[in-house]
Amino acid sequence: MSEDFYEVLGVSRDADEDDIKSAFRKKAAKYHPDVSDEPDAEEKFKQVKKAKEVLSDEEKRSAYDRMGHERFEQAEKRGGFDGGAGGAGGFGGGFGGGSGGMGGMNDIFEQFFGGGRSQRNGPRQGQNLRTSMTITLQDAHDGLQRQFTLTRPEACDDCGGKGYPEDADAETCPQCDGRGQTTHVQQTPLGRIQQTQTCNHCGGEGTLYSETCDTCHGDGRVRREATLSVDVPAGIRDGQTLRMDGEGAPGEKGGPNGDLLIDIQIEPHPDFERDGDDLYYRHPISFPQAVFGDKVEIETLEGSVTMDIPKGTQSGETFRLKGKGMPRLRRRSKGSMFVQVQVVTPEKLNKEQKKALKEFAEAGGEEVEVSEGFFEKLKNSF
Repeated sequence: MSEDFYEVLGVSRDADEDDIKSAFRKKAAKYHPDVSDEPDAEEKFKQVKKAKEVLSDEEKRSAYDRMGHERFEQAEKRGGFDGGAGGAGGFGGGFGGGSGGMGGMNDIFEQFFGGGRSQRNGPRQGQNLRTSMTITLQDAHDGLQRQFTLTRPEACDDCGGKGYPEDADAETCPQCDGRGQTTHVQQTPLGRIQQTQTCNHCGGEGTLYSETCDTCHGDGRVRREATLSVDVPAGIRDGQTLRMDGEGAPGEKGGPNGDLLIDIQIEPHPDFERDGDDLYYRHPISFPQAVFGDKVEIETLEGSVTMDIPKGTQSGETFRLKGKGMPRLRRRSKGSMFVQVQVVTPEKLNKEQKKALKEFAEAGGEEVEVSEGFFEKLKNSF
């Protein structure tokens, strides 16, 4: 198995959070030591887990992309990476990591001076939250607006999300002198380089407070029950995910809220089977209907429709009702409904029915003539 975390999970370098989580679930199921017969399953599972932890963390992933696998691993081993800009570890390999020449030098400068998006003392977007919702096949066909309730973190009203009361005494952080950052000097292949990090004593605030909020205990967030409404579009499929912008965890230091992701699960239907945008249905007909033909009422998700049964219909034949399947997601067209007819043999006959059937048999009804292609149709019906 490759050491590169993207290759470990089998995702591209622009994969989003959902892609990474989905890839992790598949790999974890394959290599989990309790179920896997793969050689070195335990070691591979640890590697998959580590890849997911790094690539799911915005700051660690940013540092990993800048530093490369080898230097990132070495920085973590030295205890220098704490999720801040560039990771405060040594280079562990000079200009290596596949960049070479001036590209390697640029990586080094970015490690120490770039990557503003991962500065801990700036605004940070809140985490995405995830929940699931179960709907019926009829709901997926029609589309619906559904209200639901979940418990999620929200900004504390008592302290405005700050973590301390308004009348708390404030003092300048003695470790960073109120700057919210500390400066360290490190020896590198380029000489002595000054590195700035978020102060871990005050969390980048630059200020320490005499007391914390009694409601949120300094966290700035509390868990509350929220009732939301989501529009489920017609044609949605089992396993697809809806995103509600800004309904996730609150941001930090003025950053935007995260999003809420809703995984859709569709209950099996007792009569219909779904394949993409098409539906499949089995309908019983009698022997006379198969012989003489008839018009039958077929139930669809839109109500009943009339379908013609041609003369001489064989059991297992399938008919297509165009446009009677599932709506195509965010399109105006629909899939088809395929109806397989099954000729039902009666188990009980009255005297008149028995007499008529015997007359039919005496008239040659027991002789079976098989048309060309009959067995091919029979095989396809299975």
